Amino acid sequence: MPVTALHHFTIRCTPEELPPLLDFYTRVLRLQVGARPDIPAPGAWLYAEGQPIVHLYAHLSMPDAAVRPVTGHLDHISFRAQGLKEMREHLAAAGVPFAEAPIPGWAIQQLFLHDPRGLKIEMTFWQDMEEEGAA
Repeated sequence: MPVTALHHFTIRCTPEELPPLLDFYTRVLRLQVGARPDIPAPGAWLYAEGQPIVHLYAHLSMPDAAVRPVTGHLDHISFRAQGLKEMREHLAAAGVPFAEAPIPGWAIQQLFLHDPRGLKIEMTFWQDMEEEGAA
């Protein structure tokens, strides 16, 4: 049976790291807190269009040791997104630094930013899905 999509990813953290992570993923990326099973550690499941795609799991008693790069073997997580112009404005208003990276020869525009623990987040916008003049 082939893999068909990424279902979710989980970020482990301490209970003290949970509030800034929750703020980032809900306020900046605008995911919604949703149903979560009764798990014996604090956390949250964050949803996009009814799908839980980010799990925050605050089971660590101490923060993970710093590694370089911050993401270890993982370089970044990419979210497909729409509303490029509005997202640029939203990130700027929220004071969240980001970098833009168009893909040469492809109708794709990427925004890169980092969550409070340093995980690189890519937001991928298909230009043919954007409103005229919004890119």
